[in-house]
Amino acid sequence: MRALARVMEVSRSNLIEQVNTGIVKSRKRYTIKDDIWLLPMIQDVTAKRPTYGYRRVSALLNLELVNVGKNRVNHKRVYRIMKQNRLLLKRHTGKPSRTHDGQVITLRSNTRWCSDSFVIQCWNGDRVHVVFSLDTCDREAMRYLASTVGVDGSMVRDLMVESVESRFGTVMKLPSPVQWLSDNGPCYIARETVAFGRNLGFEICTTPSYSPESNGMAEAFVKTFKRDYVWFGNLADAKTVMNQLPGWFEDYNEWAPHKGLKMLSPRQFIKQQALVAQ
Repeated sequence: MRALARVMEVSRSNLIEQVNTGIVKSRKRYTIKDDIWLLPMIQDVTAKRPTYGYRRVSALLNLELVNVGKNRVNHKRVYRIMKQNRLLLKRHTGKPSRTHDGQVITLRSNTRWCSDSFVIQCWNGDRVHVVFSLDTCDREAMRYLASTVGVDGSMVRDLMVESVESRFGTVMKLPSPVQWLSDNGPCYIARETVAFGRNLGFEICTTPSYSPESNGMAEAFVKTFKRDYVWFGNLADAKTVMNQLPGWFEDYNEWAPHKGLKMLSPRQFIKQQALVAQ
């Protein structure tokens, strides 16, 4: 009986009971009375954000519950409700082809900023090139610039200035050194760009050759941004995409929960850190 149970991958005690009684007991579906009013709220979140898994759905659901004066719910309960109603995302079973053992994340904001660019292909053949800056602690996408002709050194230099102004106001130089991490693209390693960044107070850092995963925080942002916003946007032409970009970046900074930030959005995390500092 033990060998049979092992092959069938079932409980030996349950198998013995079935043999002795001839009755197969069906497991009842576990539910809680309050699940009835929680389900529509969960469905509302998943309808607006179809790429969100149960943890990020839980974070947004709890924000809404707190706003209406109700108690927060455990993410395990949200997982059960979503599973019973077939709202879960398909499990990703692929293994990464590259591994990265370095530490990209920082423990304090304004210690290391990373930057990268990506392309949005429009339905009519237009291409929108986007370059952005991201804080590797709080994950806020501080600034971005978009163009239809590509990203060059002047755009990166403008991005550096706007990123500094977004965090420190109009200053000639950073109050303390900040690492600027990017890949080895021509727009980043151009002599004028490197000199300009150092004059601003940046410590210019580039990833090793053939190792873009060393800038994994920026790569993860690109993947998230395309999955959660671009794929569900109106990509009719470049002008239409550019009109949507401000709303996409604002939504990401204000509402997108991050596991590394204890399921807070970047700006929620920044506000929390400011309260702790006080």
